[in-house]
Amino acid sequence: MNVADQITEAAKKYPFKRSVVACDGKDSFGNYRYVHYTFEQLESRINQFANALTTAGVQKGDKALLFVKPCLDFSALSFALFKIGAVPVLIDPGMGRKPFLNALKSCKPSVMIGIPKAHVLRRLFPSAFKSVKFYFNYGTRSFLGAQSIVQLASGSSSQFNSVAVEKDELGAILFTSGGTGRPKGVEYTHDIFISQTKALKTEFNLTEDDIDCPGFPLFAMFTLSMGMTSCIPDMDPSKPSKANPEALMKVIKDQSVTFAAGSPAIWRRLGQYCDEHDYQLPTMKALVMFGAPISIELHQMFSKALPNGDTFTPYGATESLPVANTSGSVVKNEKASQINKGHGVYVGRPLSSVSVKIIKDTNSVIKDISGIFELGKNEVGEILVSSPTTTKRYYQMQNKTDEAKILDEDRVWHRMGDLGYLDDSGALWFCGRKAHKLEHNGRSFYSVCVEAIFNQHLKLRRSALISKGGRPCLAIELLESSSNKTELHNLKAELQELSEQFEHTKDISEYYLCDAFPVDVRHNIKIDRKKLSQMKLNKL
Repeated sequence: MNVADQITEAAKKYPFKRSVVACDGKDSFGNYRYVHYTFEQLESRINQFANALTTAGVQKGDKALLFVKPCLDFSALSFALFKIGAVPVLIDPGMGRKPFLNALKSCKPSVMIGIPKAHVLRRLFPSAFKSVKFYFNYGTRSFLGAQSIVQLASGSSSQFNSVAVEKDELGAILFTSGGTGRPKGVEYTHDIFISQTKALKTEFNLTEDDIDCPGFPLFAMFTLSMGMTSCIPDMDPSKPSKANPEALMKVIKDQSVTFAAGSPAIWRRLGQYCDEHDYQLPTMKALVMFGAPISIELHQMFSKALPNGDTFTPYGATESLPVANTSGSVVKNEKASQINKGHGVYVGRPLSSVSVKIIKDTNSVIKDISGIFELGKNEVGEILVSSPTTTKRYYQMQNKTDEAKILDEDRVWHRMGDLGYLDDSGALWFCGRKAHKLEHNGRSFYSVCVEAIFNQHLKLRRSALISKGGRPCLAIELLESSSNKTELHNLKAELQELSEQFEHTKDISEYYLCDAFPVDVRHNIKIDRKKLSQMKLNKL
């Protein structure tokens, strides 16, 4: 089945229902004006783009770089590419210029659909775009030799039959952010997208009556496929930590949003805003946060703001999503004590369609499932997952595929690159990235487990386990900077007192001050511990 067929079905069932909603400026009172497509209009728009692309010469199998900001047509363009059997290539421009251009060179797209800014970039760095044969400008006019896809579509037919696709045929390439190394192009099939849609619909009890606000643009593809209305927030998705909380709240309230998903950096700002102004979001049923471990404090922040809903933290990765899920209520009311004692972050029970194994962690390639050493309950090791949503390979990166995938007859297991364990009930706990594990004097130190102890100190914004001179140390970011020697001396003593209370932290005795931790480009919240370890820091 072609992914785009889901929109065709939704258009038949709900032709006059709103599909995509977007902000269109503000009125004289400062209120948002909104524009929208119905599902019937969205289907017509998809078909017009599909006809325009095929008429221009784009064919099935062509890789197409989509460089368009979230807008009324973003989903229409995405589904149009799926519909003609082209392969959308989605690269986060926020990852930085050099990684972006390297990612582009590695996948060699033949089609580019971009905003004018993207076409300026291709003129400045022509070697990275030399594989592109078809240039389209997302705008009402041609630009720098790129035809206007809007103009081409306006005169095209609103009828188009989806191209048939095979089960394992390449459907899209989604690049990882490169937070722990070189960005990798993850190969998606149409079946994986469809399986993800079904899994998310079941896990969050979503229906066509729900209304979505996607903090992460790709989520709109899933919710639209369910027949939900998707309201594009007024924010730059490449800079989630800069999201305007007042703007987010207005969209949620104006559109009676029931479901929203995105980086915790977005929702932290919204939670603080609601807390400071005593605002509530009564229509919201599920606020989904993913991309980094979520603190108990962030769940608590929404206790009052969501009188009829809850926070949720699905665990997964670009290569396999979703894997497990839990709610803020469970974390706050049932797991807080264990988390605060450094047992890890509780990420919940694996979904019914997902299999999870914990194996002895190793940096060696494991070709076959017979080569694993599986651990028992409550033993920390490397997390393996396999499900209908687990991808099988990276594009044009066989060495990375070999490192991350394990064959098991007709199925593939993905090595998450994370450490964790399954408890007695079969629920999954996350202890940190494999790359962030430190070894010293025969002991293992897991980042999340160590940091949970020190993050409870009232003067700390957050902490990070790092290595200095081969020893496990702690970098700290204060809520309020201080140069008072007495205060800092007392702080060190208090941190040392905390350290000595737990077996897994008692060997940490060196502390370093950092004004602002370096974080990942996609979610703006994952701490780059490798970079932090290499920075010149002031010792406490």
